[in-house]
Amino acid sequence: MRTIQRVETVLSINQYDAENGKEPLGNCCAPGSSLPLFKFPRRLRFPPGDESCSKTEDLDWQKSSEFLDMVILAQWEDRATRGLFRYDVTACETKVLPGEYGFIAQLNEGRHSKKRPTEFRVDQVLQPFDPSKFNFTKAAKEELLFCVESGDSHEGEFYPEAPVVEGTNAVIINVSPIEYGHILLVPKITARIPQRIDEDSLLLAINMAVEAKNPFFRLGYNSLGAFATINHLHFQAYYLAVPFPVERAPSETLVSRKMNNGVKISELMKFPVRGIVFESADRLDELASSVGKCCCILQEKNIPFNILITDCGSMVYLFPQCYAERQACGKVDQALLGTQVNPAVWEISGHIVLKRKEDYERASEDLAWRLLAEVSLDEESFHELKIACLGELICGSPVGNEVVEGGDVSFLGMMLHEVAMWLEENCTGVDAKEETW
Repeated sequence: MRTIQRVETVLSINQYDAENGKEPLGNCCAPGSSLPLFKFPRRLRFPPGDESCSKTEDLDWQKSSEFLDMVILAQWEDRATRGLFRYDVTACETKVLPGEYGFIAQLNEGRHSKKRPTEFRVDQVLQPFDPSKFNFTKAAKEELLFCVESGDSHEGEFYPEAPVVEGTNAVIINVSPIEYGHILLVPKITARIPQRIDEDSLLLAINMAVEAKNPFFRLGYNSLGAFATINHLHFQAYYLAVPFPVERAPSETLVSRKMNNGVKISELMKFPVRGIVFESADRLDELASSVGKCCCILQEKNIPFNILITDCGSMVYLFPQCYAERQACGKVDQALLGTQVNPAVWEISGHIVLKRKEDYERASEDLAWRLLAEVSLDEESFHELKIACLGELICGSPVGNEVVEGGDVSFLGMMLHEVAMWLEENCTGVDAKEETW
């Protein structure tokens, strides 16, 4: 059980707005209403190589926009013109730090002073939905950009006004943005689902990344305990016109596509935060399934985690983390705590949001590396988790759950070897030597 202190409950700005007469979003998203709607094309597989996402280094930001991009950005800029954001994020100073990975530092003093505080415990990854706390049904109607759902056409379709159906998915602005075009994807907004990820919500987020067709557009997810501030299921997304440092990091293959329904699984290497990388060029649902099963293991084990969706949906990074626990136990360097950086998905991926001018001016790749190293699980804990995930994906059960207390590393290695032997004995037609373990 985690021993992180409870955070005091506060009333959010948007709750005050709702009480003062602004129409809450929950009312607008109920069946019978009419709202802007974007329909994803009917799609089971990722587009072919020549139609899919190109690497960020190969594209010009000004030439990368597709239809969904134009809808998002036109709506987002309209809300900016109407003054719905708490500050002007385009005025924030940003720089790429010298070094091998190109960590990005941003000075965002407004986010520190005006961002909505956390309203729940941060020592439990899964918590019930509490309607008395802020949730996105209490956001103002003006914050909605449009709704999204799957369509029957072979192309994306946008309707300025369409009937709202049960379980509609909402795309709204992040009123405390980190970057240009910062939005939130809220699956089945009126169902009031707590911040608990599943395969269906992952598939929705992956679909959005595919349809954007823009490598500068990434989606992220923070679990409770990993710096999600609202216990209402949501993803974040924004545009960043340079590669995230984690996208430059190498990885080592654990399971090839042949062994896992077209989804390649790798371990992130030479990066301060340990992580698992999922990559597919085939079926979207198989990618969502692989990531979702691993997320369920993390949720059941009460391990906070973050997710980054990149490469137009074809690559997903999963980062289990323990920063809040280490902080509660007094194990985080005080100098790093002084920066007040909350290492959520964007920070872990290499976009470091700093709140103080002095921290921004002395930011370096070494500082970013030391901060993120505090986030990562230790080698033994990560190894145990890796075995459980591979066991679930390949053998249908979380191999390694029976690991003895104390975490005998040799025993963990034996369990990983058992998974490899199972593959060799049960997966016919595949040369086990192709796999790297």
